[in-house]
Amino acid sequence: MSSSNPLRDPADRRLPRIAGPSGLVIFGVTGDLSRKKLMPAVYDLANRGLLPPGFSLVGFARREWAHEDFAQEVHDAVKEHARTPFREEVWQQLIQGMRFVQGTFDDDDAFERLRSTIEELDKAQGTGGNFAFYLSVPPKSFPVVIQQLKKHGLADQKGGSWRRAVIEKPFGHDLKSAEELNKVVHEVFAPEQVFRIDHYLGKETVQNILALRFANTMFEPIWNRSLVDHVQITMAEDIGIGGRAGYYDGIGAARDVIQNHLLQLLALTAMEEPSSFDADALAAEKTKVLGAVKLPKDLGRDTVRAQYAAGWQGGTKVRGYLEEDGIDASSKTDTYAAIKLEIDNRRWAGVPFYLRTGKRLGRRVTEIAVVFQRAPHSPFDSTATEELGSNAIVIRVQPDEGVTVRFGSKVPGTSMEIRDVSMDFAYGESFTESSPEAYERLILDVLLGDSNLFPRTEEVELSWKILDPIEEYWDNNGKPAQYPAGTWGPAEADEMLERHGRSWRRP
Repeated sequence: MSSSNPLRDPADRRLPRIAGPSGLVIFGVTGDLSRKKLMPAVYDLANRGLLPPGFSLVGFARREWAHEDFAQEVHDAVKEHARTPFREEVWQQLIQGMRFVQGTFDDDDAFERLRSTIEELDKAQGTGGNFAFYLSVPPKSFPVVIQQLKKHGLADQKGGSWRRAVIEKPFGHDLKSAEELNKVVHEVFAPEQVFRIDHYLGKETVQNILALRFANTMFEPIWNRSLVDHVQITMAEDIGIGGRAGYYDGIGAARDVIQNHLLQLLALTAMEEPSSFDADALAAEKTKVLGAVKLPKDLGRDTVRAQYAAGWQGGTKVRGYLEEDGIDASSKTDTYAAIKLEIDNRRWAGVPFYLRTGKRLGRRVTEIAVVFQRAPHSPFDSTATEELGSNAIVIRVQPDEGVTVRFGSKVPGTSMEIRDVSMDFAYGESFTESSPEAYERLILDVLLGDSNLFPRTEEVELSWKILDPIEEYWDNNGKPAQYPAGTWGPAEADEMLERHGRSWRRP
């Protein structure tokens, strides 16, 4: 077969991308994220043949485990949470490269043991000195881990090898702390070595926003202020805070979700077509959009924060936020946040983007709804179209991944009656292969050095510039509103849209 055959072309994106010699070190390997997402994702990648034969996985934590104990922990996590079936031959290959290092983040001896472990794996597994360090740790621990990596030479790239740092959100809790964190990280790692995880960007449906917009000529001509009335971006959860009181209280819904997930979705929805889909071109267009975001003049009218009160969720009586274990009765932390933003550019001038997120809402759903203007003239009798809503394109990010197009159609019969109907595309019905978990895609991209799906420093800091004035206003103006658990949020959020003749979608 000749080298010109497209099936052999290394640039052919239809071919699976396979990581070269490498390893992954997970700090905080005993935490929930590691057990439920990271370790299963590593196994699923190996099971799909996307990791090199000598791939190595190193856990770092305080537990007094031997290598065998760590391997058993990974085994149990994989059995319980992996997406793909368990295969003994894949597992036996994986455990050859599994090691555990016991210690605390300020323990110099532990980091020396980590360095020795990596050197041993280079020889035994052929990892080539290529390691990514995944910081699955609380934000306050980022600086000490980063400095320890520098102190013990673990961040050094020698002889053509690479070292990369993977950082979980939140990237600070405001602009000032984000800038300080970025400074600490970039003193040790160059920008191209830093991968900030926003797991939403690893979801197939989020990436499909780009395909929907730029691979199809039918959508781009209508994707602007001439025809779009407004855009709604929703991330709703039906669960409460669970056992996360220590993390969640003082952070809240806006910092936890709007600053990263929802503003990234806004950027992908509103950005101009990039010159290519490489990381620099994508980041440039997203940065332009975030830099053009305009806050409402009246933050009291066009932003809402609230807390869930006691109510019913799925037939079960549940407590309010202030009654949850570990929450101070005077807490002002938001469990619901809704804000109106505009984008001050030619494409979107005057089009409001409504972002909302909350816990203990009606159901778990994340979606982007592009809602179009009503027809300027209707030849139909008002009685014929009384129930007709606005046309909309709805991108469902989770849980029923797909796209819905809503429009008006004639009801069968002799009279001219128009009713809303939907055309629906569902991933589960259109493709035989199930979508990989977000962390599978993101871990593989880290190992490949592909930073397309990772927010850059500028994006993180611009997002905080958008949210900080809103948080400051909330801090200085009263208490959060209340909404019963199991509903779709507070009345104040409905009123925010009703003032402009609009209403929230009920997914």
